[in-house]
Order: sequence, then C-alpha cells, then structure tokens
Amino acid sequence: MTQVTERGTPLSAAPRAGVRRRSPAAAACVVGGAVAAGLGLGFLAVLVIVLWISSPYPDSGPGGALHLAAGLWLLAHGTELVRYDTLSGLPAPVGMTPLLLVALPVLLMRRAARLGSAAEEDDEEVLPAGAVLSAVLCGYLAVGALVTVYAAGGPMSADPISAAWHIPLVAVLAAAGGVWGARGRPLGPLPSWLPGGVRKAAARPRYALALRAGAGGALVLLGGGALVVGASLAWHGAEVQASFLSLTGVWSGRFAVLLLALALIPNAMVWGAAYALGPGFALGAGVTATPLGFPGAPALPRFPLLAALPAEGPGTPLTWAAAGVPVVAGLAVGWFAVRRAREVSYGETALTAALGAVVCGLAMAGLSAASAGPLGSRRLSEFGPVWWTTGVAAFAWTAVLAVPVAVAVHAWRTRPAIGPAVGGADGDAEADGDGVVGVDDRWHDSGVREIRWAALRKAAGALVPDMAGSPPEPPAVPVVAVGPVGPVGPEAGAGAGAGAVVRGRRAVTVVSALDLDLDPGLLAAGAAGPGPVSVPLAPPVVGARVLARRKPPPE
Repeated sequence: MTQVTERGTPLSAAPRAGVRRRSPAAAACVVGGAVAAGLGLGFLAVLVIVLWISSPYPDSGPGGALHLAAGLWLLAHGTELVRYDTLSGLPAPVGMTPLLLVALPVLLMRRAARLGSAAEEDDEEVLPAGAVLSAVLCGYLAVGALVTVYAAGGPMSADPISAAWHIPLVAVLAAAGGVWGARGRPLGPLPSWLPGGVRKAAARPRYALALRAGAGGALVLLGGGALVVGASLAWHGAEVQASFLSLTGVWSGRFAVLLLALALIPNAMVWGAAYALGPGFALGAGVTATPLGFPGAPALPRFPLLAALPAEGPGTPLTWAAAGVPVVAGLAVGWFAVRRAREVSYGETALTAALGAVVCGLAMAGLSAASAGPLGSRRLSEFGPVWWTTGVAAFAWTAVLAVPVAVAVHAWRTRPAIGPAVGGADGDAEADGDGVVGVDDRWHDSGVREIRWAALRKAAGALVPDMAGSPPEPPAVPVVAVGPVGPVGPEAGAGAGAGAVVRGRRAVTVVSALDLDLDPGLLAAGAAGPGPVSVPLAPPVVGARVLARRKPPPE
C-alpha cells in the first residue's frame, strides 16, 4: 500500500490566482487577421507578377514588382503614395483610391471577423465581440505595419501619416461589420457608456426610417451617376476606343489598362452623381466640369474614362437633362420616409424626410471624399468632386423634394375610407354629389387590427361547424327551470305567467359597416308547455367592440 501511494500519479497543482489562462480562440483570431492581410497582399502580388512576366519590356526586376504590389495594397486602404521618379524631379502624390480595389481588404477582414466570432463545436470557446475585434485588428495591423516599411524602398512609398490612420480605419469598419453580422445583426439597445439621451433618441423609429430613406436616395444617385457615365461613354465611343488602343500595343498592357478602368468604375459613378447634382468634379487646379459648362483641361492624361468627358463650351439641354437624377433621388427619399402607421403626424413625417436628406448628403459627401484625390503635383493636385459641395447639393436637392412628397404620400395613405351611399337607420349618413359617403375610418385604423381579427377568429370558432362525419356532442350547458316559454325580446317583460325571462340581445358599441352576429342560436327547445329552456351558448352580439389605440405621447 505504501508503494502504491508513493508511486501513484501525483495530483496536479491548483492553478495560481495570479496566472491568467491563455485563450486559444484569441490566438486564432490574431492569426486570422494576419492571414486576411496576407491573402489580400498575395492576390495583388500574384497579379502584378503575372503582368510583369507577360510584359515584353519590364523596367525592373521581381523586387520592383513586389514593391509595387505592396504599394497597391496600401492604396486599397486609402493610403496616399508618393512617386519620386518624375520628369520634373518633384515628388508626385498619388492619392486617388480605386474604390473597387477597396472591396478586397474589406471582404477579407470581414470574413476573418466572422470566423473569429463563430464556434464550430458546442463546447468551443466563444469570445466576446470586443475581444474578437481587438484580436483580429492586432494581427491585421501588424502585417500592415510591415508592408508600410517594405513599400518605403520601392518606386512608390507610402506616406507614414496617411497609412497610420487609413489602414486602422478600414480594418475597424470591416471587422466591426463582420462581428455584427456573426452576432445576427442585432438592433438592440446601444452600449451603456453612451449618454442616456442618445440611447433613447436612437430607439425611436424615425431614425431607422431616416437611414433607410437616406440610403435609398444615395443608391438612386449612384445609379443615376452610372447611367450618366454609361451614356457619355456610348456618346464618345470613338474617342474612348482610340484612347484605349493608343496607350499600348501589347495585350498585357491593354489588359492592365482594362483592369485599372474597371477598378475606377465606382469612382466614375460617384463623379457622375456629383455632375448631376450640380457641383461637378475637378480636373485639375481651376478646372471643373459641370452641367452648365466645361472650360476644358489640356493637361489631362490619356485614359479611356477621361475621353468620355463632355465637350468644351457651355452646357446644352443634353447636359442639363442630368438634373433628373437628383429629382428622382428626392422622390425616393420622400417615399421611403413615410411610416405605414396611421397615428403618425404630418410633422413627424416631414422631420423623418428631412433627416433622410441629411443622411443622403452625408453619404454622398463621404463617397466623394473617398473617390477623389491627387494624381500628381501642380495642375493634377486636385482631381475629383469636392466632398462638401457634393454633400450640400445632395442634401438641398433631396430635402426640397422629399419633405413635400413624404407629406403628400402620408396624406394619401391616411385618407378617409369612402363607400357607397347607404341610408342608415338613424339617417346620419349623407351622400355627396357623387353618391359616396365617408365611412368611419376607425375600422381601418391599424391600431385596432389585432382586436378586430381576434373578434373575427373567436366568432368563426363558434359559427363554423365541424367538417367531420359525425357532429360532436354539444357541450354541457346549465339548465334552469323556468315557466312557460315567453317571447324573447321586447315582449318578454309583458308576457304573463312567465316565471323567468331569457336575456335578450345585448347591444354594444359598434363601428359603421360592421355587423357580426355571434349568436349560435338556441338549442333545441323542448315540447310546448312548461319545461326547462336551454340558455344560449353565448349572448348574441350586434357588431364588435373596437377600442381605439392610444396615441403615443409627443416626442
């Protein structure tokens, strides 16, 4: 026994309180963030190396191609690059980000955050949302810092200050979207660290409607911008083709130009929306293209999308027709800003439409800032729409049109219901010249739908017979001994010799055009003469009681 005791397996020591257990889930999230950054960088590296190999005149080795891929990865996050090998000898900044290229890091980072928030097995550890976000960001930003340092030795180095806030901004937004999607996209209460007034205001339905209306207006503007750009490309088809063919004569170079043009299509959509709104977009210092005119820009580089610019000179009715895009956007904001509940006031509807216009203006301002940037120094230092003028124009167009449209739609949806002129018993229905009268609109009010349908279901349960072969036995009902059966109704009180009076029809508050008879009828009465009389299963009801919904207190 002593030997068994001495040679037995020693018991594991209890963990010390000061030692913190390492979480494998947190380490997996860090690795996932680093892998997401590596996948995006690897995709661009493979693409650049393939183009470098297929080029008949490569001007650098594989090291230059890798440095270029690192620069493109940083540019996809909005980081401003600086090109030093220029003809003038002055550093030329390159800050215009192809918006389609931004989708690569955003999708990869969002996927990494979603995988970090999900558990493959039931007993697997699931980290809180904040821990997942922090862990994924640590891995991603570590790779971003290494790429920034590596790109500094290439032909286009990154601005350290620009990279210090652009890469974390894109990573945080993408990871937050992934964590939110993995949690089921909850729309619950805001965090407790926010002020109480902000949390209470955000819970009101007007803000959700305003976000929906503003997003709808921004999408309409982007769609209209795409339509404007497509029409201009078709109108200047010969110039666009000549510009594309004149840039290079080899298929690898043309493929690279085509990829760059496709990556810049979202930028062109934003530029087309800014053009339709009125402020237009800048094509260099002091040169702006608007529907009212285009003075021309002789220093523009040769590129297929730039070949579709409008002709020089004052505007024409064809260019003025672009103003129809913001008109449709304002109508869309007004339509989506209307709630379907009938108890909402006109002021609430107008305020929701105005807030939707604010959201649309902010969205267009942000997109304009992301789609613009310098392409060089001096004349090419300003390229693209000005963010604040585009945002103000989007707000002004949508607010002027959305508010009256929303009020008009609200008035149409809450109009009184009308019906054929039917003479009532009390003569209170008066027909107009067209032979129609107003019906009490409380019956159509959304506030009483639940009560109305509950009454209809209850009535149907008592009136609809069972479809089975044999009828079920009726439920037991109380039987009272009364005298001879007397007339039911007003004559019941005058009947002589009646020992008891059967209750008559019970009148309740009813709504016009509603007559529900819930009386299932009396049971089979006995033979004539004194005897037990069956009481009705339920007292007959003329109509249905409708309770008006209490209006919410004014906000």
